[in-house]
Amino acid sequence: MDCAARGKPVDLPPRVTVHLELFVELACLDLEGVLIPEIWIAFAEKTGIDELKATTRDIPDYDVLMTQRLRILREHKLGIHEIQEVIAGLKPLEGAREFVDWLRERFQVMILSDTFYEFSQPLMRQLGWPTLFCHRLEVDEEGRVVGYTLRQKDPKRQTVLALKTLYYRIIAAGDSYNDTTMLKEADAGILFHAPDNVIREFPQFPAVHSYEDLKREFIKASNRDLSL
Repeated sequence: MDCAARGKPVDLPPRVTVHLELFVELACLDLEGVLIPEIWIAFAEKTGIDELKATTRDIPDYDVLMTQRLRILREHKLGIHEIQEVIAGLKPLEGAREFVDWLRERFQVMILSDTFYEFSQPLMRQLGWPTLFCHRLEVDEEGRVVGYTLRQKDPKRQTVLALKTLYYRIIAAGDSYNDTTMLKEADAGILFHAPDNVIREFPQFPAVHSYEDLKREFIKASNRDLSL
């Protein structure tokens, strides 16, 4: 028989009061176009295959975009090794590492990207190894890219949703169509280096084009007293 059944008082946990001002603020960033060059554009320039220059700025449906990319790789007999060779010569965008360091002094930082772990290591090393959530490529024994596995549907938005259940306050920044659901779900969203068509379609988000202005937008969006 438990205490309540015997008529004895039962100790209950105190009511939990959530203070919004005490939420830990977390910065969620897109990767390509925000911190590093667009990998597929760099690969297109190296190979001379203009079709590979298409990104989510041009084709919002990521499955349609990746199906097109895989078809082009098959047609030209290109594989993971050729792509990784190009990636090895890339560097983060000018000022990106300094921006990430600045951000990590003031926020927890997470990179939410539609890139692939098979691409990311050389560039993440140059950024100081921030946390990265992305996808996996399917590569056969001969190095041909035969498919891809998405972490989940609409992964950037789903990650923000999950973090909010843990009482994080989310400020997100991205540049393209595949970032907009993340920006909408975040407590504050910012467009960075976005093309004109994305800025026109999503006027609710402030749009900036330099890391100094992006820092200012993060400061504005924070509920803390921060400075440059």
